[in-house]
Order: sequence, then C-alpha cells, then structure tokens
Amino acid sequence: MFNRVSDLRLSWLLGRFPAVALVGPRQVGKTTMALAHRQGAVEPLYLDLELPSARRRLDDPEAFLLAQRHRLVILDEVQRMPGLFEILRGVIDLRRREGEATGQFLLLGSASGALLQQGSESLAGRMATLELTPFLAAELHAQDVHSGPADLARVLQALWVRGGIPLSWLAPDDVGSMAWREAFIATYLERDIPQLGPRIPAATLRRLWTMLAHQQGGLLNQAQLAGSLAISGQTVGRYIDLLADLMLVRRLPPWHGNVGKRLVRTPKVYVRDSGLVHALLGLTTLDQVLGHPVAGASWEGWVIEQLLAAAPTAQASFYRTARGAEADLVLHFPDGSAWVFEVKRSSAPTVSRGFHQAALDVAAQRKLLVAPVPAGYPGRDGLEVMGVLEAVEAVTRAAPQPWAR
Repeated sequence: MFNRVSDLRLSWLLGRFPAVALVGPRQVGKTTMALAHRQGAVEPLYLDLELPSARRRLDDPEAFLLAQRHRLVILDEVQRMPGLFEILRGVIDLRRREGEATGQFLLLGSASGALLQQGSESLAGRMATLELTPFLAAELHAQDVHSGPADLARVLQALWVRGGIPLSWLAPDDVGSMAWREAFIATYLERDIPQLGPRIPAATLRRLWTMLAHQQGGLLNQAQLAGSLAISGQTVGRYIDLLADLMLVRRLPPWHGNVGKRLVRTPKVYVRDSGLVHALLGLTTLDQVLGHPVAGASWEGWVIEQLLAAAPTAQASFYRTARGAEADLVLHFPDGSAWVFEVKRSSAPTVSRGFHQAALDVAAQRKLLVAPVPAGYPGRDGLEVMGVLEAVEAVTRAAPQPWAR
C-alpha cells in the first residue's frame, strides 16, 4: 500500500550482508516491510520471539536454523533471546561456506541499544543496521505528486499534528488518531517497558515523558527533572537512556570544536515523534497545537527528524555559545562539509545575528532557514529559506547513499 524510503535500503543491505538488523519503535511497520522481502521465490520464515511457541521452535537453535538454508529467516524482537547471537554467528559462517553469502537473517527489534550491542559483539562484520522511522514528509509527498501547494501544506500540517506512526497517521479523523496514540503510550508503559526488565513505575515514567514533551527541544537538565519527580538525577538519566534506546526520545549532542568560545556542553532532548508530543500534552487538533506554547519547539523537532532521516551518515549536533550564537542543527557530511539550520514555525521567518555567527564559527558551507513557506527564496548574507521538503531534498543530494544510485 505504501512505498517506504527504507524498502530500497533494506533490499540493498540484504544483498550485501548475511544479516540485517531492522530497528524502530513499535508499530512503525518493521514486520510488514520484512515480510515483503523474499529470497527468490521462497517465502521467508517469520518467528516472533515474544511468543512462547516461536521460542520453543528454537530449543535447538543451531539445528533449526541450519535447516532453513537458502531461506530468509526473520527473527522479531530478537533481543529477547540474547544467547541466540552466538549461534547466529556460527550458522552464518557455515551458510557462507556453502555459498550463501548474503540475505540469511533479518533481525527486527524495538530496542535498538540492546540489539545493536549484542549484534556488534557477536556479529561483527556480518550485520548491517537500518532504522525504520515513522512516516516521513518526503514519503507522503512521493505517494501523491499531483497535489497542489495548498493540499501539500495541509498534508504536512496533519503529519506534524498526528505524527508518522502509521496507525496514527491513517486514522479516519483526529479524535481516532489521538485515541490510538494514547493507547500506544499506555501499552509502552504498562506492557512493553516492563517486559524489557527494568522495574520502573509507569506513573513516574509517564510524568517524565510528559515533562520532556513540555520541554521539547530544551537543554537536558537532569537535576531539575529529578527534583520534580522526587528521584535521583542518576535515575532520570537511566530512564532517558531507556526512552532513547526505544527510539522514542532523541538526545541531540552539542557541537564540539576549538573555536575559542564558551560553548554549551549539555545535549538538547526531543520526543522524536511529534504526534506523541501532542498526545502527551493532550493536543488533538491543529488549532490546539498552534495555540500551545510547545508549537514552535514541536515543529522544530519534527523538521529535525525529517532532515536526519534524509542524511543517516551525517553527524548531527546543535551549536550554542554563552554569548548567544546559535544554530538549531549542524550537519557534518562525510565529505567534510558543514551546514547549519535554523527552524522556524513562522511563514515570514527571520534569523538572528547569532545564527550567522554560528555559521562562521563552524565554517558552514550553507545556511538554511527551514519554515512552512510555499516556495524557497534567497535571504540576506547567503541565507537560503526553504520549506521542509526542499530542505530534505537538498540534504539528500548532499549525502547520496549507495542504494539510491
């Protein structure tokens, strides 16, 4: 039904690596995408390792997996069986010696840190990783290229308000979308996170998650959060680590360089899906979002997610000095070039002198102001004003990926 940007990337990686880890939050479509990939005419074997019946089939994992030669094996929530990774290494090497070099295993996980740590230790050189994001603006635009500018603006606004998790985006109306997101949040708090092992009170984690939504795009102040929750700063850090591992929260690091200035050294923190930001704050409609103080920061976080998805190999940070030089996002590309971005919700956006100073400090080749404008235009002092889709396209051209050639 829907062509994801990641489809092509996944096919490319499966053609070059014995194992691929496809990671992403719950309900973003990992299983649907995985089951669409075949090795020739052979149906893939899918095992959901959350199910006892699937785990029983792996009582003798080496014998079972070797019996699946010349077949793609999909292991969902594979981090639930950490001992399996050592077995996978031996099975992969044996299948390689028999001439089956690539496309043996597709490992799905909604907790990226656990999966990637286990995989990097046991499957070094044998596994590639791909993150599947919620729906992106560029994907929706590609599905409906005939829409006019007004229609496109409405689609992008709706995507920002609802977020990109498929069942939230595809709900028949805003009320249904909000109901789905509220159930999604409750399921994470009451079922998914407890299954991962940590004993975290659901009410405490919900309050923290909501506080992060209120402070969207702000500097991370663990001591302040800890004081509000009556827990230690170390505990707050551990909870945020968990939310980041689940790909629900992003910590954007500060830019580090020798510019002879006093730089902010604290990361900024974002709830990654804008729909979850709005659900945590009880904002159902566009009017409610626009009337809330979080609107600008929510838009900023949504745009940053679009840009980072378009340049997965770029190094991302933000820049801020004690004297007011600031850029919302700095991207360093593999060729050594740097771009700085300012994100504004206004349809008549401007930037401060501090943004131009930030561009000088990081030796940026391009300065982009991303805002909900109908068409891009040049600004003063080399500034380029762009809509989000134009900015995504520019970033994609600057960081071409091998699967797109």
